[in-house]
Parts: sequence; C-alpha cells; structure tokens
Amino acid sequence: MASLQARTLNTLLAMVVISLVTAFIFQCAFLYYAGGLKALNPFSLLSSFANPNSIMDLSSISLPAQAQWMLPASTVVLPFVQPPDLFIPPGTTLESLLEKPFHVHHQDFLDIIGLNPTLTKIADSGTNPMFHEAPVWYPPTDEVFFCQNAGAKAAGTGLNRSSVLQKVSVPQAVSVSHLRDATGQVKVDVVPFDPPVINPNGGTNYHGNFIFAGEGQGSQVPPALYLANPVAPYNTTKLVNNYYGRQFNSVNDVAVNPANGDIYFTDVTYGYLQDFRPEPVLPNQAYRLNAVTKALTAVADDQINPNGITFSPDGKYAYITETGASMAFQGYIQSRPAGIYRYTVAPDGTFENRKLFAHVTVRIADGIHCDNKGNVYAGCGDGVNVWNPSGVLLGKIFTGRTAANFQFTGDGRMIIMGATHLYFATLGAKGAELSW
Repeated sequence: MASLQARTLNTLLAMVVISLVTAFIFQCAFLYYAGGLKALNPFSLLSSFANPNSIMDLSSISLPAQAQWMLPASTVVLPFVQPPDLFIPPGTTLESLLEKPFHVHHQDFLDIIGLNPTLTKIADSGTNPMFHEAPVWYPPTDEVFFCQNAGAKAAGTGLNRSSVLQKVSVPQAVSVSHLRDATGQVKVDVVPFDPPVINPNGGTNYHGNFIFAGEGQGSQVPPALYLANPVAPYNTTKLVNNYYGRQFNSVNDVAVNPANGDIYFTDVTYGYLQDFRPEPVLPNQAYRLNAVTKALTAVADDQINPNGITFSPDGKYAYITETGASMAFQGYIQSRPAGIYRYTVAPDGTFENRKLFAHVTVRIADGIHCDNKGNVYAGCGDGVNVWNPSGVLLGKIFTGRTAANFQFTGDGRMIIMGATHLYFATLGAKGAELSW
C-alpha cells in the first residue's frame, strides 16, 4: 500500500514538473518573440515566470549615448491625452526627445541602430523646403540625390517654377557625423538634369541610372516618369507620361520590384490640391509598367491618396503609404487613413490581399523603404519610424519635425529629408539591395 502511494505521489510530482517545464518553455518562447529574451539571464526569466503579470525589466541593458527607451507600457495609460499633434510622452520634453533621438520602442531596435548610432544636421535652408523627397543613392560616386518641395508656398515652386534636384557627397557627411549640428560643412549642389525633371517628387535606382517621378506643371506639362543619368551630362528621357491618352494626376513615387524587374508607381492629386495641376481625369491609383513590353496597367485603386511605394527585399510584398489624412492646402483630416498597406505581389505581378500593415503615430507616413532583413521604414510626422515585418513598431529616429523621405546610402548610413533641415544618420542596419 505504501509503495502504491509512493508511486502515485511520484506520478503526480512528475506531472507537475512537466506542466511547469512546458509553461516555462512557452514563457521563454513568448519572451523571445516579444524581444525580451536577449541579454537576459535565466534568473530574470524565472522571476518573470514566477510573476506572469510583471513587465520585463530592460533597464539593465546599456543603451548607446544617443538612444533612450520609449517602451509601450509607459504610454498606454496617460494622465492627459493630448490633442493630435507631435506626441510628447509624460516625463519627457521636446528637448529631451531631440537630445537622444533614437527612441527604442522594442528591444529589436537595438540591432537596427547598432552600438553607436548618430544623427547630424548637415544643412539648413531657412524657410525654403529644399530637402523634401526623391532621395536616391548613387554608389559609384557615393553621392545622394534629392529634390526640393514641389508646390510648397514657401518654395515658390509648382505652377510657375519647377522644384530642383540636388546632391550631396556622402563621404562629406560621414566626416562630420560625430557632430550633432554640422550645418554649412557639407556642400549641397543643384544638379542640372537636361531636359529637366519637372516638379520631381519620387526616385529610385534602375540599372545604373535613376528613375524620377515628375508631378507635371499646369495642363501643358503632364506628369511623367523620367530615366535620368546620375553623371554629367545628366541627360534624361521620359519613360511614360500618360495612361492611354489621359494625363496622370501627379505621379508621386516609384519603385522597382526586385523579383520581376517591373516598375511600379503611385499617382495622386497633390498637384491639383497644391494649385499647380488641373482637375484630375483619373482615379488615384498605383500602376505597373512592364519593363520589357512597356505595357501599363493599374494594380491598386483602393486608397484615397496612395503615396510612397516600396517592396520587401524578396519582392513578395508591396508597401504603399496612404496619406488620405493630408489634403495639402486644404489641411489635415485626422479621421482619414494615415497608414501603411501591404499587398501580396502575385506571380503575374498584380497586387492582391490588401492588408493594413500599420497606422502611424504622428500625422502621416510618406516615403517608405525596407532594410535587407525586411523591416519597414517610413518618413513620418516626427522622423523615421521603423516596424518589423509583422507591423510592430520597433523604434524611431526622432527629428521632431516631418521627415517626408529618407534613404539608405550604403551600409549603416542614411540621409533624412526634413523639409528645411537635412540630416545624416549612422546606424547598424543595411538597406535592401539596390535595383541594378
């Protein structure tokens, strides 16, 4: 009888141990996928397991000098919910947020920013938004090209004068990356493309050249995609400027799918909303230009204002920023969409399975790119925001102002367009492979 009781007790104890071990394994798996397992010892895990309601303590992890924690648990309940604008979390100020501009919302962001990330202002154009969109890196000369804002009142561009394309030397930016403010120490040159790209806005690499999206000007200069030579004599030629006889609205952004090599671009009515384009004659849509046959097809018409476009590194997914909340001269309508949508790229190059990938936290998302691991970066109302492929916000490169666009300029280097401020960042991430 005693032997039977002992065996029964041992069986019960074994079942309890198995249950505890199983629960512990699940806890470890959860912490791993939540980003909380790295750099933690088993005692931390056991402590968390003993109190499943506890929040992982990451304070013991050393952060780079220009980084600070901004964990979600600190802001899910606020003593006062501010009106929608630039979000300043309790216990912080705009100055403190700018002092350490790499905001870590998730531990995986540490892998992205690396051991010693830096953010440097390298140019300031006063009130003229010279640093707006179309950033494209040209590796042979290690230069990055970008454009002035088209249609902005402060720029005087749009109907009577086209915005211009410019460039800077990346090595010059690298040489001052140890400074926080290096204004005037990096030369900004206007690039004389010929014929000029009229009101440029988006850009991408293409077989050793660039493709720029031009928004057009009035009714006589239709929006177009331009193939541009990145070196002198900076000659250009048009790739497409109409949809079967109808002018586009204002071609906004362009990207090349790395899987099929085709050219995709977005078309939206911002030229009309900024008074330099006539009334639209097409819906706001995304298009595909077949690189071989030149066949032009619409692939998406399900957004109010389709804006930035990019692809995952393997070309399986397309990401388009929806800026329906921004109506240009008509202002912001905060209740309208301001997110990023993901599409599956079908084998035939069409888009399917539209899915909300993320809703941005400040204003809208504009320019969008991926790194080589498939993380998604977007220029937003407070800087560059970064999500993992599942749409989890990992962190921000905080500029305290709208960063309409940005671009990787080689491994661990990034240029950021801040309208009147131009920034250069060093970090740990690498951009997705260029379309050559």
